[in-house]
Amino acid sequence: MFLERFGLGLGGIALGQLLNPALAAGGDSQGVLDGRLHHPARARRVIYLFMAGGPSQLETFDYKPLLNQRQGEELPESVRMGQRLTGMSGNQASLPLAGSRFAFTQHGGSGAWVSELLPHTAGVVDELCIVRSMYTEAINHDPAITFLQTGAQISGRPSIGAWVHYGLGSDNQDLPAFVVLVTPGKVDQPLYSRLWGSGFLPSQHQGVQFRSGADPVLYLGNPPGVSEGARRRLLDRVGELNRHAFALNPDPDIEARIAQYEMAYRMQTSVPGVMDLQDESTATFERYGPDARKPGTFAANCLLARRLAERGVKFIQLYHQGWDHHGGLPGGMRVQCRETDQPCAALITDLKERGLLDDTLVIWGGEFGRTNYSQGKLQPDNYGRDHHPRCFTIWMAGGGVKPGLVYGATDEFGYNVAENGVHVHDFHATLMHLLGVDHERLTYFFQGRHFRLTDVHGRVVRALLA
Repeated sequence: MFLERFGLGLGGIALGQLLNPALAAGGDSQGVLDGRLHHPARARRVIYLFMAGGPSQLETFDYKPLLNQRQGEELPESVRMGQRLTGMSGNQASLPLAGSRFAFTQHGGSGAWVSELLPHTAGVVDELCIVRSMYTEAINHDPAITFLQTGAQISGRPSIGAWVHYGLGSDNQDLPAFVVLVTPGKVDQPLYSRLWGSGFLPSQHQGVQFRSGADPVLYLGNPPGVSEGARRRLLDRVGELNRHAFALNPDPDIEARIAQYEMAYRMQTSVPGVMDLQDESTATFERYGPDARKPGTFAANCLLARRLAERGVKFIQLYHQGWDHHGGLPGGMRVQCRETDQPCAALITDLKERGLLDDTLVIWGGEFGRTNYSQGKLQPDNYGRDHHPRCFTIWMAGGGVKPGLVYGATDEFGYNVAENGVHVHDFHATLMHLLGVDHERLTYFFQGRHFRLTDVHGRVVRALLA
Protein backbone atom coordinates (compact mmCIF):
# COMPACT_ATOMS: atom_id res chain seq x y z
CA MET A 1 0.00 0.00 0.00
CA PHE A 2 1.23 3.45 -0.89
CA LEU A 3 -0.12 4.78 2.41
CA GLU A 4 1.56 2.05 4.44
CA ARG A 5 4.90 2.39 2.63
CA PHE A 6 5.15 6.07 3.38
CA GLY A 7 3.83 5.78 6.96
CA LEU A 8 1.70 8.92 6.63
CA GLY A 9 0.09 8.58 10.01
CA LEU A 10 -2.52 11.28 9.41
CA GLY A 11 -3.35 10.28 5.88
CA GLY A 12 -6.66 8.54 6.28
CA ILE A 13 -8.86 11.60 6.70
CA ALA A 14 -10.33 11.71 3.22
CA LEU A 15 -10.26 7.92 2.86
CA GLY A 16 -12.08 7.44 6.12
CA GLN A 17 -14.90 9.74 5.10
CA LEU A 18 -15.26 7.96 1.74
CA LEU A 19 -15.08 4.36 2.90
CA ASN A 20 -16.53 4.30 6.39
CA PRO A 21 -17.80 7.60 7.81
CA ALA A 22 -18.70 6.01 11.15
CA LEU A 23 -15.16 4.66 11.57
CA ALA A 24 -13.66 8.00 10.55
CA ALA A 25 -15.69 9.66 13.29
CA GLY A 26 -14.53 7.12 15.84
CA GLY A 27 -17.32 4.65 15.18
CA ASP A 28 -15.85 1.90 17.40
CA SER A 29 -16.84 3.92 20.46
CA GLN A 30 -19.10 1.08 21.63
CA GLY A 31 -16.64 -1.72 20.86
CA VAL A 32 -17.62 -5.10 19.48
CA LEU A 33 -20.22 -5.42 22.24
CA ASP A 34 -21.89 -2.30 20.81
CA GLY A 35 -22.54 -1.01 24.31
CA ARG A 36 -24.50 -4.12 25.31
CA LEU A 37 -22.63 -5.24 28.40
CA HIS A 38 -23.11 -8.77 29.66
CA HIS A 39 -24.07 -7.41 33.09
CA PRO A 40 -23.91 -4.02 34.85
CA ALA A 41 -20.35 -2.73 35.09
CA ARG A 42 -18.81 -1.54 38.33
CA ALA A 43 -15.75 -0.03 36.64
CA ARG A 44 -15.60 2.16 33.54
CA ARG A 45 -11.82 2.30 33.32
CA VAL A 46 -8.67 0.62 34.65
CA ILE A 47 -5.35 2.01 35.89
CA TYR A 48 -2.87 -0.86 36.15
CA LEU A 49 0.31 -0.09 38.11
CA PHE A 50 2.60 -2.91 37.03
CA MET A 51 5.70 -3.40 39.19
CA ALA A 52 7.94 -5.20 36.69
CA GLY A 53 10.52 -7.56 38.16
CA GLY A 54 8.48 -9.19 40.90
CA PRO A 55 8.24 -7.18 44.15
CA SER A 56 8.78 -9.17 47.30
CA GLN A 57 5.54 -9.86 49.12
CA LEU A 58 7.58 -10.62 52.24
CA GLU A 59 8.85 -7.04 52.42
CA THR A 60 5.52 -5.37 51.60
CA PHE A 61 2.21 -7.02 52.57
CA ASP A 62 2.74 -10.65 53.65
CA TYR A 63 4.05 -10.55 57.21
CA LYS A 64 5.87 -13.74 58.23
CA PRO A 65 7.51 -13.42 61.67
CA LEU A 66 8.39 -17.14 61.62
CA LEU A 67 11.06 -16.41 59.02
CA ASN A 68 12.77 -14.02 61.43
CA GLN A 69 12.51 -16.55 64.24
CA ARG A 70 14.10 -19.24 62.06
CA GLN A 71 16.56 -16.97 60.29
CA GLY A 72 19.30 -18.93 58.56
CA GLU A 73 17.67 -22.34 58.99
CA GLU A 74 17.27 -24.57 55.94
CA LEU A 75 14.00 -24.39 53.99
CA PRO A 76 12.15 -27.54 55.11
CA GLU A 77 11.55 -30.08 52.36
CA SER A 78 8.05 -30.53 53.77
CA VAL A 79 7.39 -26.91 52.76
CA ARG A 80 9.13 -26.96 49.39
CA MET A 81 7.65 -30.35 48.44
CA GLY A 82 10.03 -30.78 45.53
CA GLN A 83 8.79 -27.70 43.68
CA ARG A 84 11.05 -26.44 40.93
CA LEU A 85 13.50 -23.61 41.48
CA THR A 86 15.23 -21.37 38.98
CA GLY A 87 18.76 -22.09 37.85
CA MET A 88 19.91 -19.09 39.86
CA SER A 89 19.32 -20.67 43.25
CA GLY A 90 18.42 -24.28 42.43
CA ASN A 91 22.07 -25.32 42.60
CA GLN A 92 22.81 -23.64 45.92
CA ALA A 93 24.15 -25.97 48.57
CA SER A 94 21.85 -24.32 51.11
CA LEU A 95 18.52 -22.49 50.98
CA PRO A 96 18.58 -20.46 54.22
CA LEU A 97 15.34 -18.86 55.40
CA ALA A 98 15.51 -15.06 55.36
CA GLY A 99 13.26 -12.90 57.48
CA SER A 100 12.41 -9.38 56.40
CA ARG A 101 14.66 -6.59 57.66
CA PHE A 102 11.64 -4.29 57.85
CA ALA A 103 9.03 -3.91 60.57
CA PHE A 104 5.34 -4.60 59.93
CA THR A 105 2.39 -2.92 61.62
CA GLN A 106 -1.34 -3.42 61.37
CA HIS A 107 -3.30 -0.54 59.87
CA GLY A 108 -6.85 0.64 59.35
CA GLY A 109 -10.10 -1.00 60.25
CA SER A 110 -9.06 -4.09 58.31
CA GLY A 111 -5.99 -4.57 60.46
CA ALA A 112 -3.94 -5.31 57.35
CA TRP A 113 -0.22 -5.83 57.94
CA VAL A 114 1.85 -3.34 55.94
CA SER A 115 5.61 -2.88 55.89
CA GLU A 116 7.30 0.24 57.19
CA LEU A 117 8.51 0.71 53.60
CA LEU A 118 4.98 1.74 52.58
CA PRO A 119 3.76 4.38 55.07
CA HIS A 120 1.62 6.24 52.52
CA THR A 121 -0.01 3.06 51.24
CA ALA A 122 -0.68 2.11 54.86
CA GLY A 123 -2.60 5.39 55.18
CA VAL A 124 -5.10 4.34 52.51
CA VAL A 125 -5.19 0.63 53.35
CA ASP A 126 -8.93 0.69 54.03
CA GLU A 127 -9.46 1.60 50.38
CA LEU A 128 -7.50 -1.46 49.25
CA CYS A 129 -8.57 -4.99 48.45
CA ILE A 130 -5.37 -6.93 49.16
CA VAL A 131 -5.02 -10.38 47.60
CA ARG A 132 -2.21 -12.32 49.28
CA SER A 133 -2.86 -15.60 47.49
CA MET A 134 -2.07 -14.92 43.85
CA TYR A 135 -0.17 -17.66 42.03
CA THR A 136 1.14 -18.42 38.55
CA GLU A 137 2.93 -21.21 36.69
CA ALA A 138 5.61 -18.97 35.16
CA ILE A 139 8.92 -18.89 37.02
CA ASN A 140 10.95 -16.57 34.75
CA HIS A 141 10.29 -12.93 33.91
CA ASP A 142 9.38 -12.93 30.25
CA PRO A 143 6.73 -15.66 30.36
CA ALA A 144 5.46 -14.39 33.73
CA ILE A 145 5.02 -10.78 32.59
CA THR A 146 3.55 -11.95 29.31
CA PHE A 147 1.10 -14.15 31.25
CA LEU A 148 -0.09 -11.29 33.48
CA GLN A 149 -0.41 -8.90 30.56
CA THR A 150 -1.91 -11.19 27.89
CA GLY A 151 -3.28 -14.32 29.57
CA ALA A 152 -0.69 -16.57 27.91
CA GLN A 153 2.97 -17.29 28.66
CA ILE A 154 3.89 -17.38 24.96
CA SER A 155 3.90 -14.07 23.12
CA GLY A 156 1.42 -13.27 20.37
CA ARG A 157 -1.83 -12.87 22.30
CA PRO A 158 -3.63 -9.53 22.71
CA SER A 159 -2.90 -7.57 25.87
CA ILE A 160 -5.56 -6.87 28.49
CA GLY A 161 -5.94 -3.28 27.33
CA ALA A 162 -6.40 -4.43 23.73
CA TRP A 163 -9.16 -6.84 24.79
CA VAL A 164 -10.85 -4.04 26.77
CA HIS A 165 -10.71 -1.64 23.81
CA TYR A 166 -11.92 -4.35 21.42
CA GLY A 167 -14.90 -5.16 23.63
CA LEU A 168 -15.83 -1.81 25.10
CA GLY A 169 -14.55 0.77 22.65
CA SER A 170 -13.60 4.28 23.72
CA ASP A 171 -15.07 7.06 25.86
CA ASN A 172 -12.97 9.81 24.25
CA GLN A 173 -12.55 9.97 20.49
CA ASP A 174 -9.65 12.42 20.78
CA LEU A 175 -7.39 10.17 22.86
CA PRO A 176 -6.46 6.48 22.58
CA ALA A 177 -8.60 4.10 24.62
CA PHE A 178 -5.40 2.35 25.76
CA VAL A 179 -2.42 4.42 26.93
CA VAL A 180 0.93 3.11 28.22
CA LEU A 181 3.36 4.98 30.50
CA VAL A 182 6.81 3.55 31.28
CA THR A 183 9.17 4.97 33.90
CA PRO A 184 12.37 5.62 31.92
CA GLY A 185 15.89 4.74 32.98
CA LYS A 186 14.96 1.76 35.17
CA VAL A 187 15.92 -1.45 33.39
CA ASP A 188 16.62 -4.74 35.11
CA GLN A 189 14.21 -6.86 33.08
CA PRO A 190 13.32 -5.58 29.60
CA LEU A 191 9.82 -4.57 28.56
CA TYR A 192 8.58 -5.20 25.04
CA SER A 193 5.89 -3.33 23.12
CA ARG A 194 4.12 -6.65 22.54
CA LEU A 195 3.10 -6.48 26.22
CA TRP A 196 0.66 -3.75 25.20
CA GLY A 197 0.15 -5.05 21.68
CA SER A 198 -3.03 -6.13 19.93
CA GLY A 199 -1.85 -9.62 18.98
CA PHE A 200 -4.29 -11.05 16.47
CA LEU A 201 -6.90 -8.35 17.17
CA PRO A 202 -7.12 -5.45 14.71
CA SER A 203 -4.13 -3.18 15.20
CA GLN A 204 -6.12 -0.10 16.28
CA HIS A 205 -6.60 -1.84 19.66
CA GLN A 206 -2.90 -1.81 20.62
CA GLY A 207 -1.69 0.50 23.38
CA VAL A 208 -0.18 3.88 22.56
CA GLN A 209 2.92 4.73 24.58
CA PHE A 210 3.15 8.29 25.89
CA ARG A 211 6.67 9.52 26.66
CA SER A 212 8.05 12.46 28.56
CA GLY A 213 9.72 15.21 26.58
CA ALA A 214 8.87 17.37 23.60
CA ASP A 215 7.50 14.49 21.51
CA PRO A 216 5.12 12.53 23.78
CA VAL A 217 3.92 10.27 20.96
CA LEU A 218 6.51 9.37 18.35
CA TYR A 219 5.90 10.45 14.74
CA LEU A 220 2.70 12.32 15.61
CA GLY A 221 3.74 15.71 14.19
CA ASN A 222 4.21 16.78 10.61
CA PRO A 223 7.72 16.24 9.18
CA PRO A 224 10.00 19.33 9.22
CA GLY A 225 9.54 21.55 6.19
CA VAL A 226 6.11 20.16 5.27
CA SER A 227 3.36 22.77 5.43
CA GLU A 228 -0.18 21.97 6.45
CA GLY A 229 -1.43 22.79 2.96
CA ALA A 230 1.09 20.56 1.21
CA ARG A 231 0.38 17.75 3.64
CA ARG A 232 -3.34 18.12 3.09
CA ARG A 233 -3.03 17.89 -0.67
CA LEU A 234 -0.77 14.85 -0.46
CA LEU A 235 -3.08 13.09 1.96
CA ASP A 236 -6.06 13.72 -0.30
CA ARG A 237 -4.27 12.13 -3.23
CA VAL A 238 -3.16 9.18 -1.10
CA GLY A 239 -6.77 8.80 0.02
CA GLU A 240 -7.90 8.50 -3.57
CA LEU A 241 -5.35 5.79 -4.26
CA ASN A 242 -6.40 3.82 -1.21
CA ARG A 243 -10.06 4.22 -2.09
CA HIS A 244 -9.39 2.55 -5.41
CA ALA A 245 -7.37 -0.19 -3.69
CA PHE A 246 -10.15 -0.82 -1.18
CA ALA A 247 -12.71 -1.08 -3.99
CA LEU A 248 -10.63 -3.82 -5.59
CA ASN A 249 -9.77 -5.60 -2.34
CA PRO A 250 -11.82 -4.63 0.76
CA ASP A 251 -9.07 -5.55 3.21
CA PRO A 252 -10.09 -4.87 6.85
CA ASP A 253 -6.51 -3.80 7.57
CA ILE A 254 -7.21 -0.66 5.54
CA GLU A 255 -10.05 0.20 7.91
CA ALA A 256 -7.78 -0.49 10.88
CA ARG A 257 -5.25 1.96 9.48
CA ILE A 258 -7.98 4.52 8.86
CA ALA A 259 -8.92 4.40 12.54
CA GLN A 260 -5.30 4.86 13.56
CA TYR A 261 -4.72 7.73 11.12
CA GLU A 262 -7.85 9.46 12.33
CA MET A 263 -6.78 9.08 15.95
CA ALA A 264 -3.30 10.40 15.16
CA TYR A 265 -4.85 13.46 13.52
CA ARG A 266 -7.00 14.25 16.54
CA MET A 267 -4.16 13.53 18.96
CA GLN A 268 -2.12 16.39 17.51
CA THR A 269 -4.30 18.75 19.49
CA SER A 270 -5.49 16.54 22.38
CA VAL A 271 -2.16 15.11 23.58
CA PRO A 272 -0.39 18.41 24.35
CA GLY A 273 -3.30 19.42 26.56
CA VAL A 274 -3.34 16.27 28.64
CA MET A 275 0.46 16.24 29.00
CA ASP A 276 0.63 19.86 30.19
CA LEU A 277 0.52 19.75 34.00
CA GLN A 278 0.68 23.52 34.52
CA ASP A 279 -2.96 23.65 35.55
CA GLU A 280 -2.30 21.31 38.50
CA SER A 281 -2.12 22.94 41.92
CA THR A 282 0.91 23.04 44.18
CA ALA A 283 -1.02 20.95 46.68
CA THR A 284 -1.57 18.25 44.06
CA PHE A 285 2.13 18.07 43.22
CA GLU A 286 2.98 17.87 46.92
CA ARG A 287 0.47 15.06 47.36
CA TYR A 288 2.13 12.94 44.68
CA GLY A 289 5.59 13.62 46.08
CA PRO A 290 8.86 15.36 45.18
CA ASP A 291 9.20 13.54 41.83
CA ALA A 292 5.80 14.65 40.56
CA ARG A 293 7.22 17.69 38.75
CA LYS A 294 9.82 15.57 36.93
CA PRO A 295 8.32 14.32 33.65
CA GLY A 296 8.50 10.58 33.15
CA THR A 297 8.92 9.63 36.81
CA PHE A 298 6.49 7.20 38.35
CA ALA A 299 4.98 10.01 40.40
CA ALA A 300 4.45 12.18 37.32
CA ASN A 301 2.99 9.20 35.47
CA CYS A 302 0.52 8.53 38.31
CA LEU A 303 -0.63 12.13 38.10
CA LEU A 304 -0.88 11.82 34.33
CA ALA A 305 -2.89 8.60 34.77
CA ARG A 306 -5.46 10.52 36.79
CA ARG A 307 -5.66 13.16 34.06
CA LEU A 308 -6.16 10.48 31.42
CA ALA A 309 -8.86 8.81 33.54
CA GLU A 310 -10.65 12.15 33.84
CA ARG A 311 -10.68 12.39 30.05
CA GLY A 312 -12.22 8.98 29.54
CA VAL A 313 -9.20 6.84 28.62
CA LYS A 314 -10.41 3.30 29.15
CA PHE A 315 -7.20 1.43 30.06
CA ILE A 316 -4.08 3.13 31.47
CA GLN A 317 -1.04 0.93 31.96
CA LEU A 318 1.95 2.09 34.02
CA TYR A 319 5.18 0.06 34.13
CA HIS A 320 7.79 0.62 36.82
CA GLN A 321 10.86 -1.60 36.59
CA GLY A 322 13.56 -2.36 39.14
CA TRP A 323 11.95 -4.93 41.45
CA ASP A 324 14.16 -7.91 40.54
CA HIS A 325 16.19 -8.19 43.74
CA HIS A 326 18.30 -11.34 43.52
CA GLY A 327 20.81 -9.53 45.74
CA GLY A 328 20.95 -6.30 47.68
CA LEU A 329 17.25 -6.55 48.42
CA PRO A 330 17.02 -4.29 51.49
CA GLY A 331 18.62 -1.34 49.70
CA GLY A 332 16.80 -2.02 46.46
CA MET A 333 13.41 -2.23 48.14
CA ARG A 334 13.98 1.06 49.93
CA VAL A 335 14.59 2.79 46.59
CA GLN A 336 11.63 1.19 44.83
CA CYS A 337 9.18 1.87 47.63
CA ARG A 338 10.38 5.44 48.02
CA GLU A 339 9.65 6.02 44.33
CA THR A 340 6.22 4.38 44.28
CA ASP A 341 4.61 4.43 47.74
CA GLN A 342 3.52 8.07 47.92
CA PRO A 343 2.35 8.34 44.28
CA CYS A 344 0.23 5.17 44.58
CA ALA A 345 -1.49 6.44 47.72
CA ALA A 346 -1.91 9.88 46.18
CA LEU A 347 -3.58 8.41 43.12
CA ILE A 348 -6.13 6.59 45.29
CA THR A 349 -6.87 9.72 47.31
CA ASP A 350 -6.98 11.98 44.26
CA LEU A 351 -9.40 9.72 42.40
CA LYS A 352 -11.63 9.46 45.46
CA GLU A 353 -11.78 13.21 46.03
CA ARG A 354 -12.73 13.75 42.39
CA GLY A 355 -15.48 11.12 42.46
CA LEU A 356 -13.59 8.82 40.10
CA LEU A 357 -12.56 5.98 42.39
CA ASP A 358 -15.98 4.34 42.45
CA ASP A 359 -15.81 3.55 38.73
CA THR A 360 -12.02 3.36 38.28
CA LEU A 361 -10.33 0.05 39.04
CA VAL A 362 -6.75 0.59 40.25
CA ILE A 363 -4.44 -2.46 40.30
CA TRP A 364 -0.95 -2.80 41.82
CA GLY A 365 1.32 -5.82 41.47
CA GLY A 366 4.06 -7.65 39.60
CA GLU A 367 4.45 -10.91 37.70
CA PHE A 368 5.31 -13.18 40.66
CA GLY A 369 6.67 -13.07 44.20
CA ARG A 370 10.01 -13.81 45.83
CA THR A 371 11.35 -16.80 47.73
CA ASN A 372 11.37 -17.03 51.51
CA TYR A 373 15.01 -18.15 51.39
CA SER A 374 18.04 -16.10 50.43
CA GLN A 375 19.55 -16.36 47.00
CA GLY A 376 23.28 -16.27 47.56
CA LYS A 377 24.87 -15.69 50.93
CA LEU A 378 22.58 -14.63 53.75
CA GLN A 379 24.14 -11.74 55.68
CA PRO A 380 22.82 -9.94 58.76
CA ASP A 381 21.93 -6.81 56.79
CA ASN A 382 21.87 -8.02 53.21
CA TYR A 383 20.25 -10.81 51.20
CA GLY A 384 18.44 -11.48 47.95
CA ARG A 385 15.36 -13.44 46.95
CA ASP A 386 14.80 -15.55 43.85
CA HIS A 387 11.65 -15.73 41.69
CA HIS A 388 8.67 -17.40 43.35
CA PRO A 389 5.48 -18.19 41.40
CA ARG A 390 3.79 -20.18 44.16
CA CYS A 391 2.39 -17.12 45.96
CA PHE A 392 2.50 -13.36 45.71
CA THR A 393 0.47 -10.28 46.61
CA ILE A 394 -1.43 -7.73 44.57
CA TRP A 395 -3.91 -5.08 45.58
CA MET A 396 -6.87 -3.44 43.89
CA ALA A 397 -8.93 -0.39 44.78
CA GLY A 398 -12.17 1.23 43.62
CA GLY A 399 -14.09 0.01 40.60
CA GLY A 400 -16.37 -2.41 42.44
CA VAL A 401 -13.89 -4.32 44.62
CA LYS A 402 -14.43 -4.65 48.34
CA PRO A 403 -12.43 -2.01 50.25
CA GLY A 404 -10.62 -2.95 53.44
CA LEU A 405 -10.49 -6.64 52.51
CA VAL A 406 -7.47 -8.92 52.94
CA TYR A 407 -8.20 -12.01 50.87
CA GLY A 408 -6.36 -15.31 50.86
CA ALA A 409 -3.40 -16.45 52.90
CA THR A 410 -0.07 -18.19 52.57
CA ASP A 411 1.45 -20.72 54.93
CA GLU A 412 3.49 -19.58 57.92
CA PHE A 413 6.66 -19.83 55.85
CA GLY A 414 5.25 -17.63 53.08
CA TYR A 415 5.98 -20.33 50.50
CA ASN A 416 2.64 -21.84 49.44
CA VAL A 417 -0.94 -20.62 49.20
CA ALA A 418 -2.81 -21.86 52.26
CA GLU A 419 -6.33 -20.64 51.43
CA ASN A 420 -8.34 -18.97 48.66
CA GLY A 421 -5.79 -19.17 45.87
CA VAL A 422 -6.29 -16.77 42.95
CA HIS A 423 -4.80 -17.85 39.64
CA VAL A 424 -3.82 -15.39 36.91
CA HIS A 425 -6.85 -16.45 34.85
CA ASP A 426 -9.10 -15.89 37.89
CA PHE A 427 -7.67 -12.38 38.25
CA HIS A 428 -8.36 -11.63 34.58
CA ALA A 429 -11.88 -13.06 34.79
CA THR A 430 -12.60 -10.84 37.80
CA LEU A 431 -11.16 -7.76 36.10
CA MET A 432 -13.37 -8.29 33.05
CA HIS A 433 -16.40 -8.95 35.23
CA LEU A 434 -15.94 -5.60 36.95
CA LEU A 435 -16.00 -3.96 33.51
CA GLY A 436 -19.33 -5.62 32.73
CA VAL A 437 -17.86 -8.35 30.54
CA ASP A 438 -18.31 -12.12 30.79
CA HIS A 439 -14.77 -13.35 30.14
CA GLU A 440 -16.10 -16.51 28.45
CA ARG A 441 -18.20 -14.55 25.96
CA LEU A 442 -15.75 -11.89 24.74
CA THR A 443 -13.89 -13.91 22.10
CA TYR A 444 -12.15 -13.50 18.75
CA PHE A 445 -12.07 -16.15 16.04
CA PHE A 446 -8.51 -16.76 14.88
CA GLN A 447 -6.76 -19.72 13.24
CA GLY A 448 -9.75 -21.98 13.51
CA ARG A 449 -10.91 -21.38 17.06
CA HIS A 450 -12.31 -18.75 19.39
CA PHE A 451 -9.74 -17.13 21.68
CA ARG A 452 -10.35 -15.17 24.87
CA LEU A 453 -8.22 -13.42 27.50
CA THR A 454 -8.65 -16.25 30.00
CA ASP A 455 -7.78 -19.02 27.50
CA VAL A 456 -9.90 -22.03 28.53
CA HIS A 457 -10.44 -21.51 32.24
CA GLY A 458 -10.69 -18.90 34.96
CA ARG A 459 -13.39 -17.96 37.46
CA VAL A 460 -14.70 -14.70 38.85
CA VAL A 461 -13.56 -14.34 42.47
CA ARG A 462 -16.84 -13.04 43.82
CA ALA A 463 -15.51 -12.63 47.36
CA LEU A 464 -13.52 -9.65 46.07
CA LEU A 465 -16.60 -7.83 44.78
CA ALA A 466 -18.21 -5.06 46.80
